[in-house]
Amino acid sequence: MPDATDAPEISSEPASDDATGSGSITRKRPKPGERKVQILQALASMLEQPGGERITTSALAARLGVSEAALYRHFASKAQMFEGLIEFIEHSVFTLINQISGREVAPDALTGPDGARQAAKILAMLMQFAEKNPGMARVMVGDALVFENERLQQRMNLFFDKTEAALKQALRGTPGLDAQVVAAVAIAFAMGRLQRFVRSGFKRLPTEQLDASLARILG
Repeated sequence: MPDATDAPEISSEPASDDATGSGSITRKRPKPGERKVQILQALASMLEQPGGERITTSALAARLGVSEAALYRHFASKAQMFEGLIEFIEHSVFTLINQISGREVAPDALTGPDGARQAAKILAMLMQFAEKNPGMARVMVGDALVFENERLQQRMNLFFDKTEAALKQALRGTPGLDAQVVAAVAIAFAMGRLQRFVRSGFKRLPTEQLDASLARILG
């Protein structure tokens, strides 16, 4: 089973972009691109806190110990920050889907034919990714995007459409299965699991009884 990427962590590097004056501890200036990564890590970390409160740029700047103006030196808007997280989700998940789809899948008595095994691995990977990255799960289900730019939610909708298409492709040709119907049911199941994970404050894990559930869906 492919492993999802590790959950983002806040860098231990001091946040200030500038060195302090004489007689104070000198803070190391971040390398090019490093501050941008730190901002995204901080945003992801704040999204991991249960409660669903909207994250403001003021709170994000305070978390990093910088001014709001410092944030906007790296991102034109908060929407662009969320786009950075979505790009991370897309790259991580679609890279793993391509790996699963492009290699020989070992026989597995639980999931049946090759196409069903591939689909099961794609769904399991998606659940594992969300479980390891709870802040990203909030972005995936749209919980973190409610008051943000509409294009962000549209992009996540497209993400699930593409994932459903990958499931349909994997299931195509599997005897006794309608690939389009089963892929639609499978992606709805996955989205429901992610919603439950977020709504429970990350207590109800998306991988809970997953093998048995996938066996029911995929036959």
